[in-house]
Amino acid sequence: MQAVKNKSRRRFILGGVAATGALVVGWGLLPPRQRLNGSHPLPLSGDAVALNGWVGIAKDGTVSVAMPRSEMGQGVYTALPMLVAEELDVPLSSVQIVQAPIDKIFGNVAMLKDGLPFHPDDTGRLKTAVSWVVGKAARELGLIITGGSSSVKDAWEPMREAGATARAMLVAAAAAEWKAQVADCRTEDGYVLHADGRKLAYGALAEKAVTAAPGEVRLKSPQEFKLIGKPQARRDTPSKVNGRAIFGIDARPPGVLYAAVRMSPVIGGTVASVKSDVALKMPGVLKVVDFSSALPERTGAGAGVAVIAKSYWQAKQAALALEIQWNDGPLAGLSSDAIYADFAAKLDTEDGYAYYKAGDMDAVEGKAAGVARTLKAEYRAPYLAHAAMEPVNCTAQVKDGKVRVWAPTQSPGFAVDVAAKVGGVSARDVELHVTMLGGGFGRRLDVDMVAQAVAIAKQADGYPVQMIWSREDDTTHDVYRPAALARFRATLDAAGNVLGYDNKSASGSISHQFFQRNLGLPAGGPDKTTAEGEFDMQYHFANQRIRHVIVDSAVPLGYWRSVGHSHNAFFKESFIDELAHAAGKDSVMFRRELLRQHPRHVAVLDAAVAKAGTPPEGRAHGVALHQSFGTIVAQVAEVSVEGTEIRVHRVVCAVDCGLAVNPNTIAQQAESGVIFGLSAALFGAATIKGGKVEQSNFHDYPVVRLNQAPQVDTIILPSAAHPEGMGEPATPPIAPAVANAVFKLTGKRLRSLPLTL
Repeated sequence: MQAVKNKSRRRFILGGVAATGALVVGWGLLPPRQRLNGSHPLPLSGDAVALNGWVGIAKDGTVSVAMPRSEMGQGVYTALPMLVAEELDVPLSSVQIVQAPIDKIFGNVAMLKDGLPFHPDDTGRLKTAVSWVVGKAARELGLIITGGSSSVKDAWEPMREAGATARAMLVAAAAAEWKAQVADCRTEDGYVLHADGRKLAYGALAEKAVTAAPGEVRLKSPQEFKLIGKPQARRDTPSKVNGRAIFGIDARPPGVLYAAVRMSPVIGGTVASVKSDVALKMPGVLKVVDFSSALPERTGAGAGVAVIAKSYWQAKQAALALEIQWNDGPLAGLSSDAIYADFAAKLDTEDGYAYYKAGDMDAVEGKAAGVARTLKAEYRAPYLAHAAMEPVNCTAQVKDGKVRVWAPTQSPGFAVDVAAKVGGVSARDVELHVTMLGGGFGRRLDVDMVAQAVAIAKQADGYPVQMIWSREDDTTHDVYRPAALARFRATLDAAGNVLGYDNKSASGSISHQFFQRNLGLPAGGPDKTTAEGEFDMQYHFANQRIRHVIVDSAVPLGYWRSVGHSHNAFFKESFIDELAHAAGKDSVMFRRELLRQHPRHVAVLDAAVAKAGTPPEGRAHGVALHQSFGTIVAQVAEVSVEGTEIRVHRVVCAVDCGLAVNPNTIAQQAESGVIFGLSAALFGAATIKGGKVEQSNFHDYPVVRLNQAPQVDTIILPSAAHPEGMGEPATPPIAPAVANAVFKLTGKRLRSLPLTL
């Protein structure tokens, strides 16, 4: 798809380069920072020695692998060690993980590069140059983040390189021991073997290998893989089944106390006064603490107070007994209706930022000749809470000039920084323990709970304090998926061909808020997440224009599983179905025609449709195709309607995610993504009235229950391409697939989420 260059984007990017002038040029000539050896030691125990920043080996052959990503159910505790084990030639069972230190080599480079606002089909020099510069800058920043479905994608090269380099060092050490040629040695299952039959275990060679020169390091080809691409059982499952897994809420440092919180019910509200006499006389209660000053603006955590007690129940009951007067502030009149009205007004009056243009939309809109029909539609999506099963929590201790934190976080670096700031210490005096996460979905990218916990612990006389939010706290003080409004306009000729395709949407910006909260960066410029899933589609329209208007949001916004794709896929794939219907064409064939230049997408679509077959009587199939985080997903939803109830019985999910590192976890993530997205499609909405979030728990913010869950059949298309993301891509297509099926059954086009008849 050949696009007209977007001049405003070019000015935005090149303007930044010009502003820094020679400094950027000089820095750009330096080689990118290496990601093999860190500046902080690998936290090994016993007699283990480090062969690089990622890999250590003990005398018994146990391999320790640095784990820079958080395990929140997506399977990184299995997939990432597989990369090292494959190149190191050791059984996966011999690998254990250790928490990676805060070091630049563990920064997530892929996620930052994927955040650039370029179309996937763009192969121009500007994209290549900017991607290279951002990748280089990402290595310097070293942001350790689990998000953007990027864990495997980012680790694919550095973790394989770490394993291959360690293997080469072990071979060199064995060759030196035997006074043999490296070419006469090979490796297998944790041993170096000589052609004459001699062998040495890795554990016996580890110490000597530390100083051995690796020589030329060669990564395996896919044809040589023994682990990668083969289904592997989840390594974290046994501990989750037998209860030994440690989540944030399971942290139990000696002497731990507990804290429950009360936060302003109105967004942006503050504490006017607190009467704590009754609470302080209750059993086990020790202190009442105001933590408001520890929080920046527009965090999920609102201003408020905490009660510290000897048990959580005591803390919770005492918190409820506090008599608090709140200053509601200027947002006391905020409502969802007013927010949508503001979106509509902005769409009426502002052009927005053009993320993608092709052809000449102005010429198409200016002539009536050949236009047989004009189709217009408006779609909307609400705010969404994350609703992770493990409620927000954090444990902290401030003692003797040190801060210790136990947190289920997706952002260890940010957690350390905020703990140091609130605790009044340097970052090197913060000790962070990253636990397993009972669901993250983007909520735990923010670190407001860490700031709260450290502020509370500062008043606890050196004792560790575990702060736990209730479900009500969690639902009403989230950083929400943005609400959004999208308008479409398309013209068709008499044969049903689309002459022009125009899409303009409005919403708040997650990235503006997130980076302001966590890095202190000023808000401004385009935000890819606002328009992703709209501007980066692969459907070919000769004339198209995709724009977005960023509307400043008083509501705290945060990354939510699949981010902008979560609602933009619903908008786009529903409107594509509307176009097919208006053109008098089958929706699958209509899509195939628009994807002639993208055979991978057609293959995924065809695989899903073929597997789905023909729907039973009384049911209909709805189709959606969407690419996000580099992965192409097609879904066919089998739906029935009984009265006003929409029931989804089966979902066929076909994916092309590049090379499938662990097919087991890919299938699991597909199933998880479908259920997560279906919950939002059928039920999800966080509404604002009087400046407050109206929903509070699962009774009014429901998720799909077991008896409502459809059968999910996953097809993984074979590929040798670079691995792409899988934690999120199965979420976006389910809402439009269901909506398109409902239209077939009822003739009603549902253009608002959640889907209701």
